[in-house]
Amino acid sequence: MLHSALTTDMIIVFSLLTLAIILFVFDLLRVDLVGWLMMVLLPLSGVVSPEEAVAGLSSNAVVSIIAVMIIGAGLNKTGVMNMIAAQIIKVAGRSERQIMTVVSLTVAFISSFMQNIGAAALFLPATMRISRQLNISASRILMPMGFCAITGGCLTLVGSSPLIMLNDLMAGWWEHNPEAVNNTPFVPLELLSITPIGLALLAGILVYFVLFGKKLLPADSCSLDEDNMDRRLQEIYGDVVGHGYELEVPIYYPPHTLGELELRPKYQITVVGIARKGGYVKDLAPTQHSHVEPGDVLWIIASADKIERVAADNGWEIKPEFQVFAEENSPDETGVIEGVVIPHSNLSRHTMAELQFRALYQINPLAIVRGDEIILDNINRTEMRMGDTILMQGRWQQFDLLKQQMDIAFIEDIKGEKLTPERTRCALFFLILSLVMALSFGVKLSIALLTGALGMVISRIIPADRAYEAVDWRTVFLLAGLIPLGTAFENTGAAAYIADHVLAAVGTPTPIVLMLVISVLTAFFSLVASNVGAAVLMIPLAMNMAVVVGTNPIVAAMVVGISASNTFILPTHQVNALIMRPGGYRTKDYMKAGVGATILYTVILIACISVFYDL
Repeated sequence: MLHSALTTDMIIVFSLLTLAIILFVFDLLRVDLVGWLMMVLLPLSGVVSPEEAVAGLSSNAVVSIIAVMIIGAGLNKTGVMNMIAAQIIKVAGRSERQIMTVVSLTVAFISSFMQNIGAAALFLPATMRISRQLNISASRILMPMGFCAITGGCLTLVGSSPLIMLNDLMAGWWEHNPEAVNNTPFVPLELLSITPIGLALLAGILVYFVLFGKKLLPADSCSLDEDNMDRRLQEIYGDVVGHGYELEVPIYYPPHTLGELELRPKYQITVVGIARKGGYVKDLAPTQHSHVEPGDVLWIIASADKIERVAADNGWEIKPEFQVFAEENSPDETGVIEGVVIPHSNLSRHTMAELQFRALYQINPLAIVRGDEIILDNINRTEMRMGDTILMQGRWQQFDLLKQQMDIAFIEDIKGEKLTPERTRCALFFLILSLVMALSFGVKLSIALLTGALGMVISRIIPADRAYEAVDWRTVFLLAGLIPLGTAFENTGAAAYIADHVLAAVGTPTPIVLMLVISVLTAFFSLVASNVGAAVLMIPLAMNMAVVVGTNPIVAAMVVGISASNTFILPTHQVNALIMRPGGYRTKDYMKAGVGATILYTVILIACISVFYDL
């Protein structure tokens, strides 16, 4: 029997939902602007009040995301994410699949006791750092990480909002329907009651990406790859400057100085690093007097043909990828930048050798551009003139020092940021404080995380301006716009209308078919509205239907709580929205990978229910 009739407000909501999906699918409008559009059209159409339309900006989910982005920036500033990234690389090696697996499992574990959006946002900087350091496309890691963060929320009853609410919603139904359960007392689920199902779901999602990830995920779509040092060199100077390579000097090679080897005059290459003693001693600005000894590893910038010549002539081994200098080659640590000698500069009419450029500033000059001429030979002895452009490679913090002490104008902003490892304990204190407040003292998640973010700013771990810059406002407006759409979906009765008609069409199904219908309906409502709204709507409905067909209402409620995390097809879940921009994803990428993940998730869930529970 149908309990709702189609109304004008429902038609408006369905129309706006259809519009949003079309804009998402065909990329007709930027995703954050779609959210903004919903915030405007919903109150203008009268289906929500103006207060409800902007309530998403102050919602617990959106405020939590803002706060956790600031906390993540603070952890990144202190170098905590460097340490995490280093440990993951140590465990997983340099394999893309192994990196993806370790990162995804780590985030899934964190999501089991922390809101999945918080886990994903905190780990995002470390994941981006790993992808840049190993030159792996972030798009191959972030979506598996995001899907596993969402699935990891199903490992315990505190991993996601619907599961946190599950016992309370079941208890409320139990109290109002005592005759349906023969007046038996309600026994709440325990913390790990759903863990076996969660582990099976997590394993299924991981295997799915391990087997099909390369076919489903876009490659080289991450915008941050554009900052890779080697690619930037090629874009600016082509093969004149070239790429970065590691070369190992054999143990039988006699010691020489760089000046004796005459590498730049002979080959027009630049040695920007020398490592010895297994990489424990590194010189990142070697001079002509620096020694090259047996067993050393050289970091050289050159074109492919020149690096092959110098390796062949000297008997050096070209390494296929960076190992010793992998961290230094990361765009977060070092980079290439152009500086212009300004009028009346203290660089003018001096050579770099006179100024002890490399020794004092630990920066490697690669070329001097004078008019249409690119000077590569004897640049240390070339007298600089006003208007010369110097192409330099080095650590970002050294460029800061150079800017303070020399009259040079950098063509673009210095991208690196000086780390403050001495503030690590302070940053970890505010992170732990936030978690303890939320998990142990029942403080609302948004307030707990805002406390930690405020601590990061007040203690000067990061400046206030940097904290605002750390927030991805596209993500904020996307979610803030989708929240009132979910409100309208529930308040107008549109969600109940769909549920009533679908269940009426099914009739009186078998218990396993009922669980399948409940799972699909919950996933749909979570996808287009909100997982919390889907749980509030579907749990009483599912328990009533379970009683009608003579099956366990608690199992039906569990299916709702777990299916509320089956939100992979569109970037409407907070985690999917968070990783969309850093991963360079489009809506079609979510649809391409999400359809299979959604079907697999549903199949595993129903299979586990049929195996673990007597329906």
